[in-house]
Amino acid sequence: MLRRITRREPRGPRGQGGPGGHGGPEAADPLDPAQEDRVRAVLSLGGVPHGELQDGVQQVRLRLLERAAKGEQAPRDVSAWAAVVASNWAMDFHRARRRQERLGERLAALRPAEAGADGAESRVLSLAVAQGLDALPDSQRQVVVLRFYADLPVRDIAAELGIPEGTVKSRLHAAVRMLRTRLHEGEVV
Repeated sequence: MLRRITRREPRGPRGQGGPGGHGGPEAADPLDPAQEDRVRAVLSLGGVPHGELQDGVQQVRLRLLERAAKGEQAPRDVSAWAAVVASNWAMDFHRARRRQERLGERLAALRPAEAGADGAESRVLSLAVAQGLDALPDSQRQVVVLRFYADLPVRDIAAELGIPEGTVKSRLHAAVRMLRTRLHEGEVV
C-alpha cells in the first residue's frame, strides 16, 4: 500500500523529498526522480508541448495519491504504471486540443459568410466564443449549447437533463457571465 502522507517535506535537489534531497519514509512525493523523468519522457514523446509537461507529471502524481487515499494498493511496478497513465494523459491532451479546434471551426461555419473586415471579425469572435465554451465546466457548457445552438427552451432542457428549470437558468446565467468576462478580458468585444 502507498504510504500515508502526513506533511509535505521541503524538496531537495532533483525533486526528492526531505532536506538535502534524501527521500525517507515521510517523503511527500509518490514519484521518485527516475520515475518523474520517465513520465516526462513519455509525455514528451507523446507530443505534449514542453510548457504542458509539468501538468502531465502532476496528473500522474495525483492519480497515485488518489489510489492511496482510496486505500488501494500501490501498483506492482509504479514506474510502468506511471508511464501508462502519462501516455493516456498525452492522448487525452491531444483529443481535447482537437475537440477545441473542431468546435471553433463549427462555430465559425455557423456564421453566414460575410465579406471584408466584418467577416474576419466575425470569425475571430466565433473562435473566441468557442475557446470560452471549452473553458466552461461541462454542466454549464451543456446548457449553453442546448439553449443557444440547439435553440431549445429552458423547460425542454430541464426535462431532457432531468434537472429543475431554475438550475438550467442559474447555469446559463453563470456561463454567460463567464463568457462575457472572458471576451472582455481578451478584448474581443
